Amino acid sequence: MRVAEPRDAAELAEVIHAAFGARPPLDPPSTAGNETADSVLAALAAGGGVVAEIGDRIAGVVLIGTARPGVAHWRRVSVHPDFWRHGIGTELVAAAEELAAEQGHHRVELVARREVASLVGFWQRRGYTVEPDDPDQPWYVHLAKSLPTAVWIPTTERMRELGRSLADVLAPGDLVVANGDLGAGKTTLTQGIGEGLGISETVISPTFVLSRVHRSTTGRPTLVHVDAYRLSGPDELEDLDLDATLAEAVTVVEWGAGVAEPMAEDRLHIDILRSEDGGNSRLVLVRGVGPRWAEVDLAQIVRAATPATEGQ
Repeated sequence: MRVAEPRDAAELAEVIHAAFGARPPLDPPSTAGNETADSVLAALAAGGGVVAEIGDRIAGVVLIGTARPGVAHWRRVSVHPDFWRHGIGTELVAAAEELAAEQGHHRVELVARREVASLVGFWQRRGYTVEPDDPDQPWYVHLAKSLPTAVWIPTTERMRELGRSLADVLAPGDLVVANGDLGAGKTTLTQGIGEGLGISETVISPTFVLSRVHRSTTGRPTLVHVDAYRLSGPDELEDLDLDATLAEAVTVVEWGAGVAEPMAEDRLHIDILRSEDGGNSRLVLVRGVGPRWAEVDLAQIVRAATPATEGQ
């Protein structure tokens, strides 16, 4: 996956034609066949896009438009038929969400043809919800999804500061699911959360003991720090008996994606991504899931941790 470039425009138009041309006939017909290298180039200049490459071929594309300030709009989501059933669509959408969040969008919207039920289901399985219909376009299903807040963190101290800022709004029963490669900064973030919760002892990765309990010295919630790297699934996490402390503690699960979600309906997901240049900067994506986070202004909290002038 990579960001689409102007030189890709002609090939992207071909992928769009092939993808939409392989779908069943629609009434009214799709306008995707009208896309040209010039129209794709204009779309890239306006909002950008992401592409999937396999070998020397572009296998898929998502063009990013702007519906209104802060709201992205997916256009021409396409996977070439030669590469169907390889999971490329899922990866494309994830990459587009990351890029749109980095651009400052907080929400994404799209339309899908009502006749293609499998396509609507594809989006719903990826967290998109159906929005009210537009009576002027009854053939479309409108879907939307909230995007994570994105911020560039330039140093380890700023990563700790982000953790301290998040700790200000964390409460007993909160579950934080932290993800990122080895050395990305998950434990550094957790150290900041611990400092914000009034943990006086050193917070280190519980890789071999799987979980550690840290008591606050200031009356804030206990911190339960879990490393799920060696766990194969939710059942093994359940064996740690975390439900015994979940209601009264702030629980941080490193490597928690795909493992920790069954623990709670309300979760704070934090993804930490390395910069492409191999430097110390990290792109951090913060997303609240569930009613607990619906009214929390995560964007203000996250961005306050790192002044804009210190971004990448």
